[in-house]
Amino acid sequence: MSTPSPAIVTQDAVRRLPRWALLLLCAAYVIPGYVGREPWKNADIASFGYMLALLDAGHWHHWLSPTLMGMVPESSALLPYWLGVWAMQLLTPLGVAPDFAARVPFVLMLAGMLTATWYAVYHLARHPGAQPVAFAFGGEAEPRDYARALADGGLLALIATLGLAQFSHETTPALAQLFFGTLVFYGLAALPTRALASSLALLAGLPGLTLSGAPATALIYASLSLLALALPGRAPLRAAARRRGLGVLLALIALCLGLSLSLSLLRWDIAPWRSSWTDWRGLVKMALWFTWPAWPLALWTLWRWRRQLLDVRDQRHLGLPLLIAGVPLMTTVATLAGDRALLLALPALAALAALALPTFSRSASSLIDWFTVLFFTGWALVIWVVWVAMQTGVPAKPAANVARLAPGFEPVWQWPAFLAAAAATLAWIGLARWRTGRHRTALWKSLVLPAAGAALCWLLLMTLWLPALDYARSFAPQMREIRALVGDAPCVQVHGLGAPQVAAVRFHGRWLPVPARGPGQCPWLLVDVDAQSSLPATVNLTDWQLQARVRRPTDDNESLMVFRRTAPAARP
Repeated sequence: MSTPSPAIVTQDAVRRLPRWALLLLCAAYVIPGYVGREPWKNADIASFGYMLALLDAGHWHHWLSPTLMGMVPESSALLPYWLGVWAMQLLTPLGVAPDFAARVPFVLMLAGMLTATWYAVYHLARHPGAQPVAFAFGGEAEPRDYARALADGGLLALIATLGLAQFSHETTPALAQLFFGTLVFYGLAALPTRALASSLALLAGLPGLTLSGAPATALIYASLSLLALALPGRAPLRAAARRRGLGVLLALIALCLGLSLSLSLLRWDIAPWRSSWTDWRGLVKMALWFTWPAWPLALWTLWRWRRQLLDVRDQRHLGLPLLIAGVPLMTTVATLAGDRALLLALPALAALAALALPTFSRSASSLIDWFTVLFFTGWALVIWVVWVAMQTGVPAKPAANVARLAPGFEPVWQWPAFLAAAAATLAWIGLARWRTGRHRTALWKSLVLPAAGAALCWLLLMTLWLPALDYARSFAPQMREIRALVGDAPCVQVHGLGAPQVAAVRFHGRWLPVPARGPGQCPWLLVDVDAQSSLPATVNLTDWQLQARVRRPTDDNESLMVFRRTAPAARP
């Protein structure tokens, strides 16, 4: 006997969200953050630095073990760097800036991730257990329309999630992992009904996840899915679909394991057990803000659909998102991966959040609407007020705060940014008035304002505040000051610099960085201020004279000491 569904939905409640509005919202979320900015510290410019190193590499073995002046990446990723290099090789001859060219594959992966999430939720919502209750005299939602409405809601929940914004707009392996992990999610969701699409998604997703720095996650996903297919259930897949899924997963497990072992991709960064309440509290706080507002909606889903959780393996609309989200959640607890590991959980949490929509009462939807309007309107107002203060000096207090946090920053007026921000703000005002008015209910309406508000604030930050953020978060101002001293030297020797700083020397300074160890031909030496104690053991200080100490404008702890060679350079 099947467990009854808690969803009571009429056909009127599953009206279609206009495609133009959904696509415009996605564009407003995807494009800002990729256009018009410098590479940011630390992971963003470090990843770009590894791409530049591969671009200069002359032998194929460098592509299998990327290094940046001897430093290896923090993750065992390969494919994200390859994609960036291929994009630069293709686009820079056409006049595209190298840093923007490297971002193009990541723009496409972010858009692809949003698309795969929509289709994953759509296929899960078509599962019989996810369907709403059938009315005695008809009028319940049609399965296709109901699934489309839930897919719209899942995509809106994903865009509204706070933790997605920054990390999904960086050129790092984390976004590649998110994209390929979402392909796996879609491939498993579509397995019963879309044989070819499911197989292709898994064929791209699992090896892509392996080559993007998450081989263990790929193997766990594939192994648990294989186990779920192999064990008999009360509502098994059709025999042909089951055999096909078992064959595909077995082949992909072998492929991913072979790639992991042959390329030495498996790394175990197990974190020490957190023994203090402070450590656990910090982890919980990070997870709560990172996954907001998806996590409270997901918890509500688990409560309202709790009877089906007793048979979670056969109720794929609940079991599959729990599997996809549970692995990165456990990874975050057990490893040193940090909040970037939580990215993989967001599409599945958004799918669970969408299942909460057909169980909401009218009062709950109104509460979400009014809270969202007040929250995002308040933040948009703050962004505008601070921008006006940066441009005019009024109000005085925000202007003083900007001057204190970013000393030396000179605001610039950018008409395209201002017009985009103004248009987005007017659209938000119109949407808020429409949503808080009296209209017929639709499943996706409760998440329109959270998603639009998150997209609005992100767009405002990436337009109005972008010059200030670039000044504060990039190495460009520091490298410009050093370049005024060093000029067009062919190379500089470096000591104590990390991968982000070496990448900044290579990209912003346009010098070839050379290790300070051993004889060198470079007339200049850059030393991280924290590494000056080890400098005498590396170079002969009598050959160098300190010229300046150049700090990053927004961080006194990230200063570089600039030395000029006084003795003749040693001949190689």
